[in-house]
Amino acid sequence: MKNLLHFDFQVDPSRTKIKIQREFAADHDMVWAAWTEHELLDLWWAPRPYQTKTISMDFRTGGSWFYYMYNPEGHKHYCRADYDEVIPKQSFNGLDAFCDEEGNILMSMPRANWLTSFSDKETHTLVQIDISYNSVEDLEKVVEMGFKDGLSMAMENLDQYLSAQGKLRMALKSNTSPRVSTYLNFPGNTEEAFLFYKEVFKSDFNGGIQRFEDVPAEAGNPPVAESLKRMILHVELPILGTHTLMGTDAPKEMGFTLTAGNNMHISLEPENRAETKRIFEALAEGGNITMPLADMFWGAYYGSLTDRFGINWMLNCTSKD
Repeated sequence: MKNLLHFDFQVDPSRTKIKIQREFAADHDMVWAAWTEHELLDLWWAPRPYQTKTISMDFRTGGSWFYYMYNPEGHKHYCRADYDEVIPKQSFNGLDAFCDEEGNILMSMPRANWLTSFSDKETHTLVQIDISYNSVEDLEKVVEMGFKDGLSMAMENLDQYLSAQGKLRMALKSNTSPRVSTYLNFPGNTEEAFLFYKEVFKSDFNGGIQRFEDVPAEAGNPPVAESLKRMILHVELPILGTHTLMGTDAPKEMGFTLTAGNNMHISLEPENRAETKRIFEALAEGGNITMPLADMFWGAYYGSLTDRFGINWMLNCTSKD
């Protein structure tokens, strides 16, 4: 399957620079988290068949990230990034270099200054990377080492995890009939909780249980991480009357931080987009919009907010009208 997301890779030897633009089909916060939290970086920041393991990370101005990339045979390449400046949700820059297992920079290997910037592009996020090398020789050596292909593979890894996270936030439904449900997020024990609720309400799951391993991997992308495979992607349980409990695992590996109070939403599925917009804007008055209404890549007109009374809402419209 051809990746239709924008990817531009330009090498300028006269200025010893590489300029990269890469689009991701996810919102700004999701993409920023994936580039700045080591739990997420470990999931994608390496070209196949390599994987990444963080040794330490202090993401702030003056901080650093120390990690290694390893292949199935156990061969390791140690690296470090030293952050000169971090502007939250906007950009970060600093020195990127190969190092030894103690974190000492290898002066014989190419080193570069990276400026990584994030901007909104409609419902997607655009990441721009400006890389400056000390010499033409360093730039040419990196190109010869397969930097473009390696980075491209790593970013395709990230595409998969962002796609899974989008599906996690709201699974599609088969019709556009209006309904109201309660959507619950758990850090990894959704199955335990819903088996308990199933017993309490003497009910059964609609459509069974979807797990992360049930999401088919797109061509060329690696499978879902082993630690996530058996976690719950989506589950629905009718309780009383016409009300339905929905739930998902929202682990830190997917960029979520759950605390009591933010792990429950009232989920509304209005009949059409106009009604979705009306309800969203009315609820948002005096409140806080956490995700603006927009056409999402998983096929819905979706937004989320906390109203002025502190109640969390999700609106999801699958109708095209």
